[in-house]
Formats: sequence, structure tokens, C-alpha cells
Amino acid sequence: MPEIKVNIYTDGACSGNPGPGGYGTILVHTDANGVKHEKELSEGFKCVTNNQMELLAVIIGLEALKKPCSVTLYSDSKYVIDAFEKKWIDNWIKKGWKTAGKTPVKNVDLWKRLLTAKEKHEVEFIWVKGHAGHEYNERCDSLAVTAYKSGELKDM
Repeated sequence: MPEIKVNIYTDGACSGNPGPGGYGTILVHTDANGVKHEKELSEGFKCVTNNQMELLAVIIGLEALKKPCSVTLYSDSKYVIDAFEKKWIDNWIKKGWKTAGKTPVKNVDLWKRLLTAKEKHEVEFIWVKGHAGHEYNERCDSLAVTAYKSGELKDM
């Protein structure tokens, strides 16, 4: 098990679905001296879906880690959490990226990027109720909304 423990908090937001959107990610690590370190990441995009932003928030958090880590990842997205906790992603891969209904899985490019980003880490996925007062979830939502309202929007 990796020695470095990191909590990652994520959220995605959109105005319209699709529409302008953004993600917010916060990495939290307490070092060997008991000092807490936090890093906030966010970006806004021109025309995206909420699910794309939820996925990108997780990806960016995992990609920001420089060494293998033991990660506890918190998200209010059942789409993201259930894909791993309910093993949807394993079935999608087995079925050639098709759903149980035999339709193509949406956002395959992001799911593949997430799997690559997750590879060198031990990740536990935890669902948190959105907009329910969870300090980091609320902060991630604020980062995501601020990012898409900034006017500095990228193409996805």
C-alpha cells in the first residue's frame, strides 16, 4: 500500500446540460509532521455536460498526484461512484464499451483517461450528498461554478 495518503474532493457543474461548465477539485494531504496541505484546481469549458465535468474533476485530481498514493476520493456524482462501486466499468470494458442495454457508453474517452490516471494509485470511491453542507463538496461546487462563470472558457 502506498505510504502517501491523499483525500480528493471533486465536483462538476453546468449551466444547461450541455452548456458552459466547470470542475472543482481539492487535494488534501497531511504530511509526516502533521501539516495539512491543500491544492485547489478548477477550469471552465464552453459546451459540456455535467457528467463530463464530474469525470474531469476526478481525472484532474488523480493526474495531479506525482507519486503512487492511497486515495480516498469523494464525489457527489453517482455516475462516477457507481461506475466503480457497482462494477459498471468492468462490464462496459468486457462488452467493448457497451452498456447493459447494448448502447455505446457515453464519455468513453474520459472513462479511459480516468482508468489511466487511476492505475498507479489505490483509490477508494466515496459518495457524498451534494449541496448538503459538506465543507469540501461545497467548496468544489463553488470552484466549478466560478470557473464556468469566469468567461475564460476552453473547448473540451
